[in-house]
Amino acid sequence: MSDMLNALLAAGALPQTSFDTTSRYCGVPVFELQAADGSTVRYVGRRFIPQPAMFTPLISHPVQQGDRIDVLAARYLGDPLLYWRIADANVAVRPSDPLAQGNLISIPGATRLPGNLL
Repeated sequence: MSDMLNALLAAGALPQTSFDTTSRYCGVPVFELQAADGSTVRYVGRRFIPQPAMFTPLISHPVQQGDRIDVLAARYLGDPLLYWRIADANVAVRPSDPLAQGNLISIPGATRLPGNLL
């Protein structure tokens, strides 16, 4: 790692995270806690899910029998690991929540949030 990159990380100018830009945790701060035994425990801060109005709909999809949220993410978003974006846009706690046959679910294009990478 370059000296400049190390300096930026040490100054807190760049987030110290191992999460990819496609991760739901990208941009969520990682904190450290000093345990009683002297060890350091790293943990991810709380992630707040945006309100549905913050998502720009790409398309509405009528749910058909056998639809899976990861398959829909692969079809519409190009990556099955982006299933969480569909879940967030449809206020789903579990990935299977919006997939009842006959539901119309929103496939999000972009999220209108400052600093959002997706």
